Amino acid sequence: MSENVRAEIDEGKFDDMLMIFKALGDQTRLKIVSLLIDGERNVGELAQLLDLTEPTVSHHLSKLRPTGIVRLRFDANQRFYSLNTDTMKKIGKSIITLDAFRFDFDDSEPDYSWLDALDINDFAKKTLRDCTENQRLITIPRKRAKLIVVLEWLVSSFERDRIYTEREVNEIIKKRHGDSAGLRRDLVDMGYLRRDKSGSKYIFEGSFLEYFQ
Repeated sequence: MSENVRAEIDEGKFDDMLMIFKALGDQTRLKIVSLLIDGERNVGELAQLLDLTEPTVSHHLSKLRPTGIVRLRFDANQRFYSLNTDTMKKIGKSIITLDAFRFDFDDSEPDYSWLDALDINDFAKKTLRDCTENQRLITIPRKRAKLIVVLEWLVSSFERDRIYTEREVNEIIKKRHGDSAGLRRDLVDMGYLRRDKSGSKYIFEGSFLEYFQ
């Protein structure tokens, strides 16, 4: 009986799965995968969020890349990493018969009907379509024009001249993306939010673009 079972094993696929599970069998790498679910990040961002050095994060990414779990994109002299959802789906299908390891993937098409309700120009609409999925950010653009569109969309959830606590700001941002600290900093740097003297309260200064007002 054991010989028949052994004969049915695809050694190539078995070795691939073994490499994947070895790569994921580390707490830091699992955290990296979790952070990449919300969109691409560079090594510096991951290091800050994980409270690790950049060389340490690079080491863990070098273990994940051969498995195909993460993608690498170059932009000038920076490297941006993102989750390869196709690979994750294949992993799920490969072990679907193991109930304890089943992955619940949503194969439905993203809903972009909410974009039609926004009175925005074509560039803004295309930017949000490229950067979101079901009204959540999947990537944070680095080009200034596109970043402004994303930030304008985020602040549409704020009330002008209202004072917010840091926790309230984070809760609003987390409805759209998990990196509340990074996006909060972008909102402050770009002039949408102003800190009070204590540094713990924020005032929303208002939208700057006509097509978001």
